[in-house]
Amino acid sequence: MNYGFVRVAAAIPNVRVANCEYNADRIRQLVVKAEEAQAEVVCFPELSITAYTCQDLFASQQLLDKAEIALMQIADITRPLNVTVIVGMPVSCDGMLLNCAVVINGGKILGAVPKSYLPCYREFYEMRWFASAVKLPPITAMLAGQTVTIDRRQVFVTPSFKFGIEICEDLWAPMPPSTQLALAGAEVIFNLSASNDIVGKEDYLNSLLAQQSARLHCGYIYSGCGYGESTQDLVFGGKAMIYENGHLLAEAQRFSLEEQLIVSEVDVELLRSERRTNTTFSASAASFRSPVGRVEVPQAPVVYEDFSLTRSVAPHPFVPEGKDLYERCEEIFNIQVRGLAKRIDHVKCDTLVLGISGGLDSTLALLVSVKACDLLGRPRQSVVGITMPGFGTTTRTYTNATNLMKMLGITIREISIAEACEQHFRDLGYDPAARDVTYENAQARERTQILMDAANQMNGIVIGTGDLSELALGWATYNGDHMSMYGVNASVPKTLVRHLVVWTARNLVDDNCRTVLEDIAATPISPELLPADEQDNITQKTEDLVGPYELHDFFLYHTLRHGFAPRKTEFLARTAFAGKYDDQTIRHWLRTFVRRFFQQQFKRSCMPDGPKVGSCSLSPRGDWRMPSDADAAQWLEE
Repeated sequence: MNYGFVRVAAAIPNVRVANCEYNADRIRQLVVKAEEAQAEVVCFPELSITAYTCQDLFASQQLLDKAEIALMQIADITRPLNVTVIVGMPVSCDGMLLNCAVVINGGKILGAVPKSYLPCYREFYEMRWFASAVKLPPITAMLAGQTVTIDRRQVFVTPSFKFGIEICEDLWAPMPPSTQLALAGAEVIFNLSASNDIVGKEDYLNSLLAQQSARLHCGYIYSGCGYGESTQDLVFGGKAMIYENGHLLAEAQRFSLEEQLIVSEVDVELLRSERRTNTTFSASAASFRSPVGRVEVPQAPVVYEDFSLTRSVAPHPFVPEGKDLYERCEEIFNIQVRGLAKRIDHVKCDTLVLGISGGLDSTLALLVSVKACDLLGRPRQSVVGITMPGFGTTTRTYTNATNLMKMLGITIREISIAEACEQHFRDLGYDPAARDVTYENAQARERTQILMDAANQMNGIVIGTGDLSELALGWATYNGDHMSMYGVNASVPKTLVRHLVVWTARNLVDDNCRTVLEDIAATPISPELLPADEQDNITQKTEDLVGPYELHDFFLYHTLRHGFAPRKTEFLARTAFAGKYDDQTIRHWLRTFVRRFFQQQFKRSCMPDGPKVGSCSLSPRGDWRMPSDADAAQWLEE
């Protein structure tokens, strides 16, 4: 089982200009390496059999004959192999010379794809030697002793996926052939290229590849000429990249003197999911799909006994790395602030009411509320923070909550819930020694009642603090902390909440406030509904009960964003968290996630308004619509 992944490769052989025998030998060596790496397809650079920089030698019959002989030799070595090979060469046909990509599998030449757009500017003058295929109809020709179809519009169909081919300049055209090929079903595009290196060109090329792979929801494999090409006027540094849906998976080392083979896995299942859910792609496919030739690749299905990925899997998909993290935090915080500012302006409330516990979620909601008031020019005193100590409140969280509110300059109120809950228990005839769900939820609902009534008292609205991870797991008391007038954290996952608080501490507050925020970020996550221990430490740690939030956020992302089945999500988690969690632990918490995700949908069906900040949200008003009584049996069984 390959979990929807296909392994592909891009090769950069060393070449000698116009020495087809030498070049074929180098190509054959790299083909064998690609087969050993269990790549399903390997792509070589443009005109790799002859070298790209032959110039007027392309008019030589000697060169063309030797290129065909070299193609025969390459095809011959593929007979016992399973890998499909794409090489570049000049093809003479019907009085034309075409710059072609030739597809080979099992000793057979399956087809040739000619270059559509030929550069004719500055240092490139391909129209001197080659004919453009823009208006060329499909033609049949003899090539290396085999009958071959030459057509710029061909989709090659393997047992695992469909791929198309374009050549170098084709990508730079206003309407690249890959666009039509993708709309016709190609899920992976291979580009045989010979782009030279000049200052600034690399960044532009990477932008092109990222954008094209993202726009088409495809894998994009690019292989460019490297060492050995003529340096008479240009230098070819050897560029090879593998992109997937806008993300770089692997790249070669530029300006290397060594041959290179980069290998990675393209998640075709992910690409298919993206295309299905992106209605603009499906509408474009329906409107602009043009006829293409379909070529069956007689390749045996590649099934690995113990499949593993060469690419990395991010353990925290919601949390970018490096400087991107702080840029992401700033953007999310601004989205939250603007969303709340609009709601304040619309309802014309006098106050914003929040329950402040000293935990991460309420801290973030408080910071957002304060900045929204700053943005609107409202006094910070219009933010009313209510701390509601109960049976499980610890000195650490209580002190952090009160200190933070003082430092931010908001209005502070303290209302204990202990006496009200004890009276409630007596009214119910309930024994609080049971410490069960009634004991916990009564506290959560009492706090929410206080917040709602206080908001009425002060012409305010209650700002919700619950986050995306809690909504996914249903880790909220129905009509308790589940409810508010506006939930600013509703689409922020737990793994990102801590980073947002830390970012705020480092960028938006003074040193004293920073110290408090950093301690809050270091406090164990807890609803504090059960009494503390004798040392006044938190005894009820959420992650001990429902599992690590980093695992649940990982499960949530791949379930919600891509619709992956549990078996694939588990496989990805084993890869991402290798060495941290064993397989049994991952499977245990994945079962917990699936079970709770299905059982708790009813809470998400009536969740309050709140701003969407990323690609994943559980709002029932557009992002996630699911029956509250959907059956999880097949997911749990898998």
